[in-house]
Amino acid sequence: MKHITDQFTGAHGEAMFFQNWQPDKQAHATLVIVHGLSDHCNRYTNLVNGLVPRGIAIYIFDQLGHGRSPGSRGHIDSFIEYREDLHAFMQLVAGIESEIPLFLMGHSMGGLIVLDYGLQYPQDINGVIASAPHLGDPPVSPVVLTLGRLLSGIWPGLTLDNGLDKDGISRDPGVVQAYQDDPLVHGKGTPRLSTELSIAVANTQANAANFQPPLLIYHGSADRLTSPEASRRFYDKVSSSNKRYISYEGGYHEGHNDLHRERVIIDVGQWMEEQIRLASRQPQEHS
Repeated sequence: MKHITDQFTGAHGEAMFFQNWQPDKQAHATLVIVHGLSDHCNRYTNLVNGLVPRGIAIYIFDQLGHGRSPGSRGHIDSFIEYREDLHAFMQLVAGIESEIPLFLMGHSMGGLIVLDYGLQYPQDINGVIASAPHLGDPPVSPVVLTLGRLLSGIWPGLTLDNGLDKDGISRDPGVVQAYQDDPLVHGKGTPRLSTELSIAVANTQANAANFQPPLLIYHGSADRLTSPEASRRFYDKVSSSNKRYISYEGGYHEGHNDLHRERVIIDVGQWMEEQIRLASRQPQEHS
């Protein structure tokens, strides 16, 4: 496969880091992946290695305050910043890959972001994949959650340890150790981030019935970081018939990095190919 790293201009002028992988032959679909809290775009290698050989071009960027992009670690002033940066990136990718179907995938906090994006810009995408989306209580410690509510208005940028359960990301000890040793995993959160995530979750859940793009949600049944029950609540409220929910029995938070990773990659690839067949019969325009 072909691989490049580059920068694009975020919604507010920041130079944002991104990566792109292309199959050796002409791609027949594009997938944009949005990472989760404390995460970065290098941690999606299994998806890249599994999907790019199937003819899928993959684009991933480091979100504001994450990885090799600028910004205070784990902080935003408004959740809309995530949406606007993603919109800028999606426009860039759609301009490059204008002739093939465009899909959007997000993991954890990224899952919340892509579901919000699907509500705001349904015309942009041929399908949305939400991996263990954050649709319940914020994926931070109760201390950070409580402090967030108290301090968001008076000290919104106070940097705290987000208290994520590192052992809960995967049943593979090697994945957990690599996560702990990764210098680009920042483990931070701020009061404003906590409250903004709570507001975004409430708004996304409240508008689930209006979700239009084809939808795949998958969740490990033993996920301790985000709630499978909250994912199911959102899914059940989506009125579209083109939706699928997959539960992986005993799976932890990062399906793409857990013991059942091969099954996840097969399911994601097959679902995308099903949507590509549907899109070939009824093409969608990308704005």
